[in-house]
Amino acid sequence: MALIRKLKAFIAVLVLLPATSLLAVEYNMRKGATEVSHLAYDLHMMAVYVVFAIGVVTFGVMFYSMWAHRRSANPEPAKFSHSTVVEIIWTAIPLIILILLAIPATKTLLLMEDTETDADMTVLVTGSQWKWHYKYLDGEQKDIEFFSHLTTSRDLIEDYDGQAEKDKGDIYLLDVDNPLVIPTGKKVRILLTSDDVIHSWWVPDFAVKKDAIPGFINEAWTRVDEPGVFRGQCTELCGKDHGFMPIVVEVKAQSEFASWVEGQQQAKVEAEKAAMADSSKVWTMDELMKLGMDVYNARCAACHKADGTGMPPVFPAMIASPMVTGPVSDHIGIVVHGKAGTAMQAFGAQLTDAEIAAVVTYERNAWGNNTGDLVQPADVAASKSN
Repeated sequence: MALIRKLKAFIAVLVLLPATSLLAVEYNMRKGATEVSHLAYDLHMMAVYVVFAIGVVTFGVMFYSMWAHRRSANPEPAKFSHSTVVEIIWTAIPLIILILLAIPATKTLLLMEDTETDADMTVLVTGSQWKWHYKYLDGEQKDIEFFSHLTTSRDLIEDYDGQAEKDKGDIYLLDVDNPLVIPTGKKVRILLTSDDVIHSWWVPDFAVKKDAIPGFINEAWTRVDEPGVFRGQCTELCGKDHGFMPIVVEVKAQSEFASWVEGQQQAKVEAEKAAMADSSKVWTMDELMKLGMDVYNARCAACHKADGTGMPPVFPAMIASPMVTGPVSDHIGIVVHGKAGTAMQAFGAQLTDAEIAAVVTYERNAWGNNTGDLVQPADVAASKSN
């Protein structure tokens, strides 16, 4: 009977081994898509194997000692108290193991920190609450810049009753309007900083995780050889919407990247022309209110709520606010320049004059404020020049 029980146990282990292997793959560190990520993965696995071997040897010696030196087999206890040879061995072996692990680890760390050697392009990444700004600093793509926001609507995110769960998909918190785009086979140097609080730019497939600190420049780099889309997140507790600050990097073949750069340059010219046309246009109240509502819901509602009630005291209400119902120039100024020491950002560089005029008009006439004030883009331009 004992033999049958042992045979059943052995068969059960054989049956469970494939499932265990799958679990190990699912929860293990990902191998990634870059040379650095592969080296980091190899170091991780080497350490796991070493720790496993140490565990097997240590527990093997321990169980053998308990069996071989049990009282029934050795009624007379040993008289020695220590062994110099054994102490030298168990000191030397861990030291050798640490040295053997330290050599490849040091090489990998030095490679990770070598941001300048043979860099093909440089991108400035700036974190702010709660978005990323990307600016290309050299090459044909120089001066291309844009903000990257989470695209999933607040209504879909805050779907507490689960009615829209089927519409979310698996990446609803990891999807953005403007991903960072880089070419294959090129070393991309990444400079990281922040406009407000500490953020952290993390793309696990690149083995890149660096803090973005206000007033300080951190550096990282990556080189991806195959096209693809890679996702990450801000991993620093940077405020209320920390969980809604994803990172998406799209790696394109070099020919496709060149086409993307050309498209971005053309789009920039067209956007500047459109912004100039909008700035010179005299807008009606209905036009401003419609555009203002769209801008408010996309950029302001996360803090001040769609109904204008805010989240006092950190994010004040828009309803009957002294700022919103006070002088128009003050209202424009705080939207354009922000407010130091608070989460209120400067939107002067993020929105066009027409968008700022629209959102200020909307805030001054929505939720029962009804000031009747109508702000034109020219008023915003005048505020910027002051």
